[in-house]
Formats: sequence, C-alpha cells, structure tokens
Amino acid sequence: MNKFFLFLIIFLTGTALNAAVYKGQKTFVKSCVECHESGQSFIATKKIREWKKLMKNNGSELAAIHLKSEAATDSWSYFESKKFTKDAKHLGQFLEEYAKDSGNVPACN
Repeated sequence: MNKFFLFLIIFLTGTALNAAVYKGQKTFVKSCVECHESGQSFIATKKIREWKKLMKNNGSELAAIHLKSEAATDSWSYFESKKFTKDAKHLGQFLEEYAKDSGNVPACN
C-alpha cells in the first residue's frame, strides 16, 4: 500500500511540473500579440519540430532572433528578462500545441 501512495505522489508531482498550454497562451496574448497580430496564422508558420528547436534552452534561440532584429526593439527588455526565461516552457508548449502540423486550432477567447 505504501508503494502505491509513493507512486501517486511522484506522479502528481511530476504532472504539476509540466508546462501548461493555457499559461503559454496567456503569455503569447500578453507579450507577443502586440507585434505578431495574426496570432493563429503566425503560430502555424512553423512545425512542432521547428518550435521545439527555437524554444530549446528556455527559448534562447527565439530570444536571439528577437534581440538581433531592429524591428523587435520594443520586446528586447522582455527577452532579456527572467520573466521570459520563466515563461519559456509554457510558451513553447503553447506554440507546439498549435503548430502547423499539430492539427489543433486555438480558441479565439
């Protein structure tokens, strides 16, 4: 019986540590829609594999793209912040969930 409870605790703890799509959507709406107004169509420009590559290492490649772009100067402070590093796993999960080859379409709300 003790092994069952230990397994249950490990399972629930592991599940809680995973990224959340809804948190990634909230981050996208709050931080990205201002520049990437097209939302749905923007996310669907890349396949899951491409989003995973950009979001590897807490989104360092995605941040590098934005930090090199003169058009993205308004977002530089966000991509250099700890907030972006914290949000990256959720944002990555959201981008992968609605990527071109995922077959999913995000809700409008």
